[in-house]
Amino acid sequence: MRRVDLMRRPASLLGIAAAVLVPLVVTTGMSSYWIYLTTSATVTAMLCLSVGVVFGRAGMAALCPMAFAAIGALTTALANHWGIALPFPVLLVVSGLVALPVGIAIGLPALRLRGLNLAIVTLGFAVAVDVVTNSVGFPGAQTLDVVPRPDWATEDADYFLLCWVVFVGASAALSWYGTRRGGAAWLAVRSSERATAATGLAVPRVKLTAFAVSAFLAGVAGSLLAGQLGQLNATGFGSLQSLTIFTLAVMVGARHPEGAALGGMLAAFLPEVLRQVGLPQDLAAVVFAVGAVIGLRTGAGGAAADLRAAGRRLLGQRARPAGATGAKAPGPALGTVTPGPKPAGSDIPAALDARNLRVGYGAVTALDDVSIEVRRGELHALIGPNGAGKSTFVDVVSGFVRSATGTVTVAGRVSIDGQDHTSAPVHVRARAGLRRTFQHERTIGDLTVAGYLRLVAPTATPAEADTLLDQFGCPAGDVLLSTVDVGRRRLVEVAGAVLSRPSILLLDEPAAGLDAAESQRLGRLLAALPAAYGFGVLLIEHDVEMVATISDRVTVLDFGRVIASGPAAQVLRDPVVLAAYVGEEVPA
Repeated sequence: MRRVDLMRRPASLLGIAAAVLVPLVVTTGMSSYWIYLTTSATVTAMLCLSVGVVFGRAGMAALCPMAFAAIGALTTALANHWGIALPFPVLLVVSGLVALPVGIAIGLPALRLRGLNLAIVTLGFAVAVDVVTNSVGFPGAQTLDVVPRPDWATEDADYFLLCWVVFVGASAALSWYGTRRGGAAWLAVRSSERATAATGLAVPRVKLTAFAVSAFLAGVAGSLLAGQLGQLNATGFGSLQSLTIFTLAVMVGARHPEGAALGGMLAAFLPEVLRQVGLPQDLAAVVFAVGAVIGLRTGAGGAAADLRAAGRRLLGQRARPAGATGAKAPGPALGTVTPGPKPAGSDIPAALDARNLRVGYGAVTALDDVSIEVRRGELHALIGPNGAGKSTFVDVVSGFVRSATGTVTVAGRVSIDGQDHTSAPVHVRARAGLRRTFQHERTIGDLTVAGYLRLVAPTATPAEADTLLDQFGCPAGDVLLSTVDVGRRRLVEVAGAVLSRPSILLLDEPAAGLDAAESQRLGRLLAALPAAYGFGVLLIEHDVEMVATISDRVTVLDFGRVIASGPAAQVLRDPVVLAAYVGEEVPA
């Protein structure tokens, strides 16, 4: 798939330039006081970067960055107090590693809690650490022990360079990881946990990874802060400071390195500017809070996202001719692949075998003894009026409804390629070969088309991805999905599911949002998919004309029961189906 990103190369050049020029300016043209403030800005930028991982990327409100920093600072102070001589870079890593398992432990509630509830839990942890550090204090605080800097960084300018190198290194590592499947998985979890699980990713693992990386970065920042201050005071790691860092990170969009750097600069320099103009320094916290509220309301991802969007628009206008949208011209239907004759009957292995499925929600029966088999190389349509149970069936088969909880009752058996997966979670079924799309498209706007395909189909080659994008008439690989209309995002979603090479593909109203011409073209593509790729397709679609044209078999649901199943032409002429689905009366 094409990895040309119009924004990436200029952004990389600007990042490299900043990484080189900033230390030159700081170490040659600033007084010791301003170097100290710039060092504070760099350490704060590391803390913002940690918030940018867990909140900006993974979408989980963790209000305890300074608590993790306190653990890192405590580790550094204990090493000094106990006389453990470690090279300072090693001590930084050790401090981060000590904070890491604590981050995982604090992240465990995120597997069950979201939003405000998770924020309260993490703020409670920050308060607890605040109370403990104020009660016990840091090692050596009573005896005025000083945490030494490394011999080669005792001067403020040299120590700033150390902090800057650590920040640039962490930013580069996160930027690189963001291009891998694991980094994209954080964005996927923030966008939709259901869609993430449907790609074969374990959502709990993705969440805990985000907490672990965030805690590690904050722990390293705490160790850097210990070296900068020399003597540690518990008041510098309080819960109020955690809230300030969080609001600042939200305002600037700290998931991006430039946003984190901007946050560090504001935290260090804005209070000083306010002091010099005779205003209370506490006004800085008010500015951060207001900025965070604006950022959350607009959903723009902070100041860094706004800057990137402006740069993307500017570069897009220069790079593309007027009126270009980044969409590819429709390619031939599956290229050179020509559907061959299909074997009949039992010669076709079953990709999906759902038997006697029953689902009840209290007194309401959503599915009543529904059995559907989809064979490899076959397109099987599932139709019925609204409320017939189609979506419930897909949710049961894909694993989103799989066990009885509370008033929900579930029974039946689901097999994928002959293997029983009735009790398997969603991501296990996806790895076994079951992939699905959703009634409302769930692509990830923060990813490019190519990045999304790498997430949902990690084993696909770039050539395969490019070919499929051409065949489906999708936008080019370097186009950001948030700039693409809903209809074409749905095409990208279907293309990604096909590219994952499943055994059974569940398509939930894939033509929604497409115009008539696009819908017809998609229908032709879907008709060729089973024979071309050898998997089975279960299609939910309200377009009866499309269903009649492309389906091999059709199953009709009404009030949670199968009222007809068989060859498409036969089923769609069934008087019972006409009565239930079209509204015609059954002849006496």
